[in-house]
Amino acid sequence: MPAPATGGSQAVTLPPPPPRPTGRRHEWTLRAAARPARLLGPDGPESQLWTYAEAPLPVLRASRGDSILARLDNALPEHTAIHWHGVRVPNAMDGVPWVTQPPVLPGESFTYAFTPPDPGTFFLHPHCNETGQVGRGMAAVLVVEGDEPEPSHADLVLACKDWRLDAAGQWLPFLTPQGAGRAGTFGTLRTVNAQRAYAATIPAHGDIRLRLLNLDSTRLIMPLVRGAEAVVLAVDGVAVPPFPLGAWRLGPAMRLDLLLRAPAAGAVVEVLDQFPREPFPLARLEAVASPLASPLAPRPFAPRGLYAPEIPRPDLHRAERLSFRFTAALGGGSMGAGLPPGDPFAALLLDALCAAGGSLWAINASVWPAGEHARLPPPLAELVAGRSYVFQLENLTPHPHPIHLHGHSVRVLSQSRQENPPHWADTVLLLPREKAEIAFVAAPGNWMFHCHVLEHLETGMMGWFRVRPR
Repeated sequence: MPAPATGGSQAVTLPPPPPRPTGRRHEWTLRAAARPARLLGPDGPESQLWTYAEAPLPVLRASRGDSILARLDNALPEHTAIHWHGVRVPNAMDGVPWVTQPPVLPGESFTYAFTPPDPGTFFLHPHCNETGQVGRGMAAVLVVEGDEPEPSHADLVLACKDWRLDAAGQWLPFLTPQGAGRAGTFGTLRTVNAQRAYAATIPAHGDIRLRLLNLDSTRLIMPLVRGAEAVVLAVDGVAVPPFPLGAWRLGPAMRLDLLLRAPAAGAVVEVLDQFPREPFPLARLEAVASPLASPLAPRPFAPRGLYAPEIPRPDLHRAERLSFRFTAALGGGSMGAGLPPGDPFAALLLDALCAAGGSLWAINASVWPAGEHARLPPPLAELVAGRSYVFQLENLTPHPHPIHLHGHSVRVLSQSRQENPPHWADTVLLLPREKAEIAFVAAPGNWMFHCHVLEHLETGMMGWFRVRPR
């Protein structure tokens, strides 16, 4: 059902999408392997990244109605898998070792087969040893096209990610007791599309779509556009009636699609992160004379928006309500306690696959057990497929938690400390001491539910739901 805009001088109703086309079939091979890269600059030292392709953070593109056959070949020294973040895949394709599939061991392969039901901006990453594997570069962007009534004049991906490197290009610890027990361990090098200073040209007076992804393990981003008019088109890949960017906070794993009107040739648009005390430059976009046959002219900026999403709408009157409290773990804070930072035993505690050797965080007083996913704890709740649910989320800690529910787009109904319009999302940022309400229609399967600050995930703030058939 199309949704009207909630603000602005003129309400915008998103148009319904056209009939779903019979799409193409994409056959991709994603080889998880160690590859060298010079993140510190062309004259800097090489670092050994783990990536899915020769270049870090590759962008995969498909169209609405296309089917995907993606084979993961594991050339890493440890097991892995692929989680298709934000894509409403069948549960068997969700990519969680021991929960939805066996781990893909070194030298083995696994093929993911699905047709994305929604267009939008998504990404993929492993779901075991995420601090180490994602920290080394295991992530890729997935763009599913077909949500634009009118194509934009340029479509740019801005994938934001920190790297924890020393001056010699060697990896620093991805998980530290100090970071895990607070807001996370921050990187030493900030990049966009694995570049220290990302720049591109855009057609003058054109409508430019920016797909902004926060692929970092820890950092919050507050995007700001200078030098151009801009609106939000989609949140976590799902269309919204266009609204001003404002003070939107983009936590780890969250995405925003923006539409901006390029200025005249020679002018520059800056995309900044205004969250730090000194705004950090994310991208420098220079307007150039349009290469189109008919050069674009100045005109009013009145975005139509994307096609309305086709996501099952929860029945709020009949929805079952469940509460989830995100807290420190009882007795938490002891991971590596009393051990000096360089102690080899402390390193062992922090290097276990899938979960670290201690519990610092909890959901409803339940912590994800240390060790492997093979030790599956009881589900946080048992739901019924096709029924509507409202989750009441409460952050009782002094740190932010971006909360991700696998396999679903949820309707964000309220947030007590953020003035965001109602929207769909797959990852909801809870600020310190914040409450939020989300609603959704349950899909069958076993679905993970966790904080996407990766050190929090690996030290307890993770659980799962069982959704049984009706």
